[in-house]
Amino acid sequence: MWGRWVRPLLRSEVLSPFGRFSPALRRDFTTTTTKEGYDMRRVDITPLEQRKLTFDTHALVLDLEAHGFDKAQAETIVSALTTLSNVSLDTIYKEMVTQAQQEITVQQLMAHLDSIRKDMVILEKSEFANLRAENQKMKIELEQVKQQLINETSRIRADNKLDINLERSRVTDMFTDQEKKLMEATTEFTRNDTKTRGIISETGNKIDTEIASLKTLMESNKLETIRYLAASVFTCLAIALGFYRLWK
Repeated sequence: MWGRWVRPLLRSEVLSPFGRFSPALRRDFTTTTTKEGYDMRRVDITPLEQRKLTFDTHALVLDLEAHGFDKAQAETIVSALTTLSNVSLDTIYKEMVTQAQQEITVQQLMAHLDSIRKDMVILEKSEFANLRAENQKMKIELEQVKQQLINETSRIRADNKLDINLERSRVTDMFTDQEKKLMEATTEFTRNDTKTRGIISETGNKIDTEIASLKTLMESNKLETIRYLAASVFTCLAIALGFYRLWK
């Protein structure tokens, strides 16, 4: 019988830690989750005396006595219900938050977000200024490197042009010297050829002269030989005729 009266009362008036509660107790409460890492201060809006569940305990005792409970049992049941309701409300206030507390917490979060946003804007401006300065510095360095490259390219081009001109002049001088030497060699060869031809012609003339002299000498020697032979033959004939006459 005691359980029959307690269960409807608990179902209609008292909130369990994980169950449902009445509309009267559910007023001005919303669920929330614990967020760590934010700079929040604890705000207690509801006073401690207002956190207790108040109801007419005397009327409840009389009602229980009217249903067969004696006074001690009724007071014990009412005391247990009061203790249970207070424990349930403490659990509710630990797990739940009021709308005013939620609004204050939201305002604190928004203020914290505004502070973070301002810090981010300042950091972004600072980073942008640093990036702009770094970009300007890199641009100046690139311009310097570009100018150095242009100067180095111009110097290398001038050096190459000078080397090419010097090499061209050297090759031209060498070609001129070779051509001059070739002309001198050609002239020397022509002179030597002319001289050789003159010597050969003179030698040929001398040879022809010597041959003619030798021919003349041979002709004269031939005539002398023929004359000597004729004289010898005539002498022999004369001697033979002389001996012939002597023998006769």
